[in-house]
Amino acid sequence: MKHAYLIIAHNEFEVLRKLIGALDDSRNDIFVHFDLKLKECPSLEARNAGLFILENRVDVRWGDISVVEAEYALFKEAFQRGKKYAYYHLLSGVDLPLKSQGEIHDFFAKHAGKEFIGFSQYDYTEEVDRKVRRIHLFPRNFRFTDSFIDTAKKLIRALFLRIQFLLRIKINKNTRFKKGTQWISVTDSFVMYMLAEKREVLNTYRDTFCSDEIFVQTLCWNSIFRDRIYCLDDEAKGCMRKIGWKDGRIYDWEDGDYDELMQSGMLFARKFNGKNMQLVDKVLKNLKK
Repeated sequence: MKHAYLIIAHNEFEVLRKLIGALDDSRNDIFVHFDLKLKECPSLEARNAGLFILENRVDVRWGDISVVEAEYALFKEAFQRGKKYAYYHLLSGVDLPLKSQGEIHDFFAKHAGKEFIGFSQYDYTEEVDRKVRRIHLFPRNFRFTDSFIDTAKKLIRALFLRIQFLLRIKINKNTRFKKGTQWISVTDSFVMYMLAEKREVLNTYRDTFCSDEIFVQTLCWNSIFRDRIYCLDDEAKGCMRKIGWKDGRIYDWEDGDYDELMQSGMLFARKFNGKNMQLVDKVLKNLKK
């Protein structure tokens, strides 16, 4: 059965083209969502895989529900092709595979039916309370400019959050939330379930913060799919992705990280950038055929 690769992209198009090339296999279909803010989308080409560029694009804003909407747009586009893909892999445009397509397909065939969703391992109770149990005003403007209006919005939002904390006002009180990376590899059955829950998901997370790293884990945990999770005690292994964190932020891989990446045992890694194309080429050149 074929695999569907779902890519959210907004910059670093040289890396994106390398990613497309690495996924260009007759066993794959590739779906790309470009941020609506892009006035001109780059040209992409695949010779062996099916390549589909989404026409209905979302204006993606960091921390906002629009990130979830973009993910749903990709899952819906791929699912309604009616091919019942063995796996749907959600990637960003700055990700790369660390294994060949032969190895990746063999791995998922060996573990068919498992859901590859990473679950965070630290105590995130307070973080979840702040992000999805409080109402966040102006959710499309989490990253503010220095304009007077945006500064005023920032102050109003902070004040409203403070009032909610002081008065112990909470929303979504009866939901058991889970958290982890948004980048996942999931089965056709789980995608069907996700799509069936779309309206409820968008209603639940509409005025919350960074729901893209919470909604999938929460859906899975509170469903029959919990028993199909590949690994619950290691976030990276759970989704088979090597993601570098440094001082609470995602780290861009550099040339000196090659051995760490290739010896990680993971299937995918993020994130790469155009300043380190030598590393990108080295990773892809050394994938086993």
